[in-house]
Amino acid sequence: MQMIEKLLDGSKIACARLISKIENESEGYVDILKTIYKHTGNAYVIGVTGPPGAGKSTLTDKLVKHLRKEDKKIGIIAIDPTSPFTMGAILGDRIRMSDLNTDKGVFIRSMGARGHLGGLSKATQGAIKVLDAYGCDYIFVETVGVGQSEVDIVKTADTTVMVMVPGLGDDIQAIKAGVMEIGDVFVVNKADNDHAKRTRLELQMMLDFKKDWDFKPPVSMAIASEDEGIDELLKNIKSHREYQLNNDILMKKRIERNKIEIREMIHRYIEKLIANHEDASYIDELLLKSASKEIDPYSISEEIVKNILNK
Repeated sequence: MQMIEKLLDGSKIACARLISKIENESEGYVDILKTIYKHTGNAYVIGVTGPPGAGKSTLTDKLVKHLRKEDKKIGIIAIDPTSPFTMGAILGDRIRMSDLNTDKGVFIRSMGARGHLGGLSKATQGAIKVLDAYGCDYIFVETVGVGQSEVDIVKTADTTVMVMVPGLGDDIQAIKAGVMEIGDVFVVNKADNDHAKRTRLELQMMLDFKKDWDFKPPVSMAIASEDEGIDELLKNIKSHREYQLNNDILMKKRIERNKIEIREMIHRYIEKLIANHEDASYIDELLLKSASKEIDPYSISEEIVKNILNK
């Protein structure tokens, strides 16, 4: 396919169009992913997550600019909340990184979550593969920032940066939500806030509860708007990468990621089969029987699966 050849040659336009095809599940999008797969695996994926208002976009913007000084090619996928009514998204993250749009070494893609739980868009994995084949050295994935549903980033990123901010008043809630298990690297942004040191101390105390860390997540401070603390944060990210490479963890993590992705693809395939099968007229008869208690829903589901498998 000509567009894939252009992608591999570094065409931004081809990259954008292929991601759109995957995001919209256009005809042949699976064939695109099959073709480019052998050209993936070189990019390092960094997830950036945290509560709303933590400054994730500004922090990502500064990290990218520091990596560009090293002449690294960067891809950014910014996931924005989607309206449950119109399925539209504000795509505000892209506005905050607007000055990166003119950098030829940076590709920014905003995506609406479109109701997909877990803080990511359904098409995120596909977009990562396109950016990987495009030749990115680093790919940043910034999540929606909705709190307790941010767990999907762990399945997607090689290193997950958890951005915390003082003064939100939900420290205990964050701990209950399992946030401490998501982050590989922690950063307290807006460190000029009076409560920043306390927030850092609380995070370190929480991390100290677990004694058997192979790699204990470092906690640093930053003022992203002033470009302060970015060097230390980047150093911590690179240390986590080095640790994973030296201990064969990165390969194991990527194998597990493929396993999860394959399982999810199988689930989606089965869901489509069931959706198509539901058009059968006899389903309505079974539903009527379930309402009158002649047959239970469990037996109906078993029958539907059997019919699909026998086709």
